[in-house]
Amino acid sequence: MDYIRDFDIKLDKEMYYAGETLGGHVILDTTENFKLRAVRLILRGKAHAEWKVLISGDRQTVKDDQYFIDDRACIFGKEKHDGPIPVLPRGLHTFPFKFQLPESSLPCSFESKPGYIRYYIKVTLDIPYASPPQGMKYFTIIGPHIDCMDEQYLKPLVGHDKKTTCCLWCEKGPLVITSVLERTAYVCGESIKLRTEIDNQGQDNVRLTVKLIQYVEYFIERGVLGVGKEVSHVVLEFKGDLVKTDSKYKWDSSDTLVIPVMPPSVTKICRIMQIYYVLQIGLETEKSSEELSMHFPLTIATVPFRIPNSKRQPELYYDTACDYVEGGMHIGPEFLIGDVYDGSSNNQSEMVVLYRPTYVAVRKDKPGDKNSKNGKSSGDKNGKNSSRSPNNHELLEKKDDRSGKSRNSLESSEKKHVKSSHRNDSYPNSKQNGPGSTIKQESATNQDSSRDISPNNSHRKPNETPTCSKTKDQ
Repeated sequence: MDYIRDFDIKLDKEMYYAGETLGGHVILDTTENFKLRAVRLILRGKAHAEWKVLISGDRQTVKDDQYFIDDRACIFGKEKHDGPIPVLPRGLHTFPFKFQLPESSLPCSFESKPGYIRYYIKVTLDIPYASPPQGMKYFTIIGPHIDCMDEQYLKPLVGHDKKTTCCLWCEKGPLVITSVLERTAYVCGESIKLRTEIDNQGQDNVRLTVKLIQYVEYFIERGVLGVGKEVSHVVLEFKGDLVKTDSKYKWDSSDTLVIPVMPPSVTKICRIMQIYYVLQIGLETEKSSEELSMHFPLTIATVPFRIPNSKRQPELYYDTACDYVEGGMHIGPEFLIGDVYDGSSNNQSEMVVLYRPTYVAVRKDKPGDKNSKNGKSSGDKNGKNSSRSPNNHELLEKKDDRSGKSRNSLESSEKKHVKSSHRNDSYPNSKQNGPGSTIKQESATNQDSSRDISPNNSHRKPNETPTCSKTKDQ
C-alpha cells in the first residue's frame, strides 16, 4: 500500500529459552491517515514434515504438523463489530508486545529438507476493504533443557567385546577391546571423554576407529500405521595407528574428539521427529574389514558440564550448525534472497540468508572460521578438527594448511589423526541382535544413502547400555 512507508517487527533478542518472556515491538510508518481496525499478532511454534511416497504406482505427497505454541494477541484497535473503526494518524508508530513462552520443554529450532521446527511471530494489519498486510519474524528456541550435570548422564558406560580366531589346527589368542565413556552428555564444543584398551592376540593387525553418528527420524501419521523416514550422518570420525599382533594398546581421547556445533538431542517431546546420537567404537583390519564394534548412546545437551565448587564457568556462544549434519546443510527457500540463475556467469550473485537457527556451544579458545559455502570448512566452530570434501577418506594431517592453525597436540608415538566427515548422507543398516556376548549385542554399518523406515521402528531410541557385536569363533 502506498501510504505505508515502513512495516517491520523487532524482537528484544533473537534467541530464547523455554519459560522466558518474548518481547518486541511492531513498527509502522505511514504517510497519511487511514482506518485501521486492529493490529493482530500470532505467536506460533510448530514442527512440519513432508516428502513424496509411492502409493499404488502414483507419487503422492504426505505431510503432518504438530504445534507447540499457538498464542494470539491484539495490540491495537478493536475486534470486529466492536464499535467504530479507529483512525491511525500518519507518522511513525511503535506497538510493543510481550508473550510468555511455556515452561514445558520446547524442541530446538531445526531446518532440514524432510522437515523443520520453526518459531515465529506473525503480524496482520486489519484494514477495512483491503487485503491485510502481513509480516513474519522468525526466532530461535534453544532447547530442550538437557543438563550435563544430571545424574543419569554422569554415570560412566563400559563396553567389552572379544573375538577368537583359528586356522585349522593353529588357534590364535583373542582380540579384546574395552572402552569406557566417562559421561554420556556433552554440549557442542566439549571433548568426548573416552578411554579404550586393545589386546591384540589375533592373526591380523587392527586399527581403532571411533565415529559419532547423528540419527534423525521423521514420522507422519497417515492411515493406520503411518509413514516414517530415517536420515543419518557421520559427524566425527577418528582412526588410530595399527595395533600389531601380540601387542597391547591404550588410548585416551583427551581433547581429540571435539563435538562440532549441531542440533541437540530431541526425544519424547516431538512426535514428528526425533534427533539422537550414537558413538560407535570399533576395530578394523588393514583391509578395512570390521572386526568388532560397540555402540554407546550419546546425548547432545544444552547446559554444559561444570566442575563443582569451581569459580570458572564454561563460556557459551551461539552459532549455526556445521554444514555436514542434518540441521545445518539445508536452508529453506523462503529464507533465501537472490537473483534467479539464468545460466550466464554474469548473472551469478551472492544469496542473502534471512534466517538460520543457532545452537549453544562451549567456547574453548576462539571460535573457528565459519562454514564456507564451497564446503571447505572447519570441523567444528572452535577450529579443532579440519573438514574434508565429502568423498575424501584420507586421515587428516596435524596441521591445516588452509587455516594455518595448529591442531590439538597428540602423543607423538601414536600419530593419530581426526577427521570430521563431510558426507552429505550416511545411513545405518538395520541392527541385529546375536547370542554369545556378555552384553546386549548390536552391529551396524554406515552407508551413504537414505531409507524409509517402517512405522513400528520409526521412534526407536538408542539403548541405555552400550552394545557390541557378538563374539565370533572361527
